[in-house]
Amino acid sequence: MTKTKTGTKDSKRRKTALKSVAKKTPKTKQAAIPAEQLLQFYKDMLLIRRFEEKSGQLYGMGLIGGFCHLYIGQEAVVTGIQAALTDIDTVITAYRDHGHMLACGMDPKGVMAELTGRADGYSKGKGGSMHMFSRDKKFYGGHGIVGATAPLGTGLAFAHKYREDGGITACYYGDGAANQGQVYESYNMAALWKLPVLYVIENNKYAMGTSQERSAAGELYKRGEGWGIPGKKIDGMDVTVVYREAQEAVDFVRGGGGPFILEVETYRYRGHSMSDPAKYRTKEEVQSVRDERDPIQTVRNMLVADKTYSEDDLKEVEKEIKQIVGEAAEFAQQSPEPDPSELWTDIVL
Repeated sequence: MTKTKTGTKDSKRRKTALKSVAKKTPKTKQAAIPAEQLLQFYKDMLLIRRFEEKSGQLYGMGLIGGFCHLYIGQEAVVTGIQAALTDIDTVITAYRDHGHMLACGMDPKGVMAELTGRADGYSKGKGGSMHMFSRDKKFYGGHGIVGATAPLGTGLAFAHKYREDGGITACYYGDGAANQGQVYESYNMAALWKLPVLYVIENNKYAMGTSQERSAAGELYKRGEGWGIPGKKIDGMDVTVVYREAQEAVDFVRGGGGPFILEVETYRYRGHSMSDPAKYRTKEEVQSVRDERDPIQTVRNMLVADKTYSEDDLKEVEKEIKQIVGEAAEFAQQSPEPDPSELWTDIVL
């Protein structure tokens, strides 16, 4: 069959899009990230780590009900990507979401209050761990339905394009969710309308208790090729890598290139949720990642090697973060329970 003129143009456009990121990558050595920015990365990741550790403690004490999915080990992903976004951009993620909230600038006190189901929480104590949001911070959840962030995030991207406000959407979901059909329906719509959405697959290797190797055929970042959506797989345990690669992907999307898929390989140290003993992997496997690839220790080593900051400086950062998290936990426990009348508010009948 002879190709039509239109078909040839579409084919060339898809091939150009798929190669665009490789073309953007400079062959020369990239400029070093300033020590001040590295320190901010360290602070942001350490806040997420200590906040999640405290959340785990409060859950064990019975102060957090329902489900609770911790982000420990994955801190570099949202820290690096958020640093590449602007204040006008929107963010949406799944249920492993506390780290995303903090990276978006949401108050740790309000986040912890919501975790403990208190009136001062971001969703007035009615959303809990998986369902809180902040319109002021352009954070639209926190969603418990696996894969639901793809169509919702695509809708947010449509709003950016409709309003012509120059913003893009960072839409996060996991390697397990990447197998959901609604994700591919979203790819089709995003590619068809060339929507400004960055799809971020947080590949932590395990969909609940099932290894990605046993549940997903092929490369996740390549699954948009049928729609002409470019993608790339990157190291999610090094925040400097995430930041640089996210900058390129964001530039592509914001520049009118349409959707982009960024598969970020990371690792969670805890089980799928607080109720998961994680017997499907060995302690040695987890410990080897902690010892060799921990994202926070990696940046700490960079800071010490640079000699701009001393060990004493970093100890002061630890002290500062510990105080912030401690105050958040105390605030949450002192916050009142929601009034029973709140049961009937914020509901569409």
